[in-house]
Amino acid sequence: MNPISQKDYIDVAGLRKMQLAKLQELIPYEYERVPLFRRRCDEKGVKPRDLATLADLAKFPFMIKTDLRDEYPYGLTAAPMKDIVRFHCSSGTTGKPICIPATMADVDIWSDGVARCLAMYGIMEEDVLQVSYGYGLFTGGLGAHYGGEKLGCAVLPTGAGNTEKQIMLMKDLGVTAIACTPSYFLHLATTAAQMGVDFRRDTKLKHGIFGAEPWTDEIRRKIEEISGITAHDIYGLTEIAGPGVAGNCPYCNGLHVWEDHFYPEIIDPDTLEVLPDGEQGELVFTTLDRRGTPMVRYRTRDISRLQTEPCKCGRTMRVMDRIHARTDDMLIVHGVNVFPSQIETGLMKVPEIAPHYQIHLSSTDTLDLFEIKVEVVPEAFSDNIRDLEALRKRVLAAVKTIIGLTPKITLVGPGTLPRSEGKIKRVIDNRKK
Repeated sequence: MNPISQKDYIDVAGLRKMQLAKLQELIPYEYERVPLFRRRCDEKGVKPRDLATLADLAKFPFMIKTDLRDEYPYGLTAAPMKDIVRFHCSSGTTGKPICIPATMADVDIWSDGVARCLAMYGIMEEDVLQVSYGYGLFTGGLGAHYGGEKLGCAVLPTGAGNTEKQIMLMKDLGVTAIACTPSYFLHLATTAAQMGVDFRRDTKLKHGIFGAEPWTDEIRRKIEEISGITAHDIYGLTEIAGPGVAGNCPYCNGLHVWEDHFYPEIIDPDTLEVLPDGEQGELVFTTLDRRGTPMVRYRTRDISRLQTEPCKCGRTMRVMDRIHARTDDMLIVHGVNVFPSQIETGLMKVPEIAPHYQIHLSSTDTLDLFEIKVEVVPEAFSDNIRDLEALRKRVLAAVKTIIGLTPKITLVGPGTLPRSEGKIKRVIDNRKK
């Protein structure tokens, strides 16, 4: 066993005892140093001393993304500035950015989570890891970089972009693992094919570490089919630690949460009540060790559940379902709740459809207009209008079966839709507000 993985197998009773002890340190620390948290606790009539069991965590207030924006830049910072060594920010689409000041210990814990994920995927010291996430304020690049180095890999920090050079370096340096968004890997694969590069024949690539955007099981299968690699899922978010909060082992259809650092809960997003393991709801995390910007009961908006069955791999850390939807990604079209991941699942059921699509929403004074633009694979694209119309009808049927709506389906040629070197933008919503 890789020494870095030994913590994955701690006995459950010892893990729960550790979590309680860490929470009993964290809650007073946060209460004393973060005025917003103290004020909300006082409003609820709860004090740090009220945390006697793990179940008592439910008495404490939630934190949400707007708290980070409202308290920007330092309102949620608990450590003195002399202890802060790093900032990461994520602006989203509107308003002020969120800002996460981190201590050296916070960075070490983050790196440890990524390294444990990589080890669980079967990546070793001998591997060459190409990091094609963006570097800078985004957590993906530096998170994968530090985790790879902690594991002992040789890290190639390409960042995102300059795709043809990335493929050249992948070949020349014998890259065996790549970390990037799934949409960027699909772009790499398309560009490689145009260059006459076959991932199976011309590279040593074995592993893909994908995160930072939702992706379906159908996209996973498509990636593995076109490249011959094993696609691994890594989960994280800037507010909690970046990538490395959870990852998948070879045996489970989900992701092991590193519960010694990140305490998970599932809540009903409407009632805010804690749900038992096995029930689906909104994922909530508490950072057990972070001291720069601790998060107590942070609502992620990700929809998941904590599985009840022990994993065959022997790890005692609970398994959460892969994230296929977020409450804030939900679209309401003609009064129906629709998630982009549902549309993707329908599209990928049609073999002639490429994994590149965009959802366009607009409106008149009385009605929503709903269009899906989707690329056809080169071998199926044709000038024959009858063939394309038959394909369009099959795509529409596959999507309609899942979402219950009848969008306009527009088939476009290979390479038509924009590609992204960071997180892909799947939804263009121009409806009147």
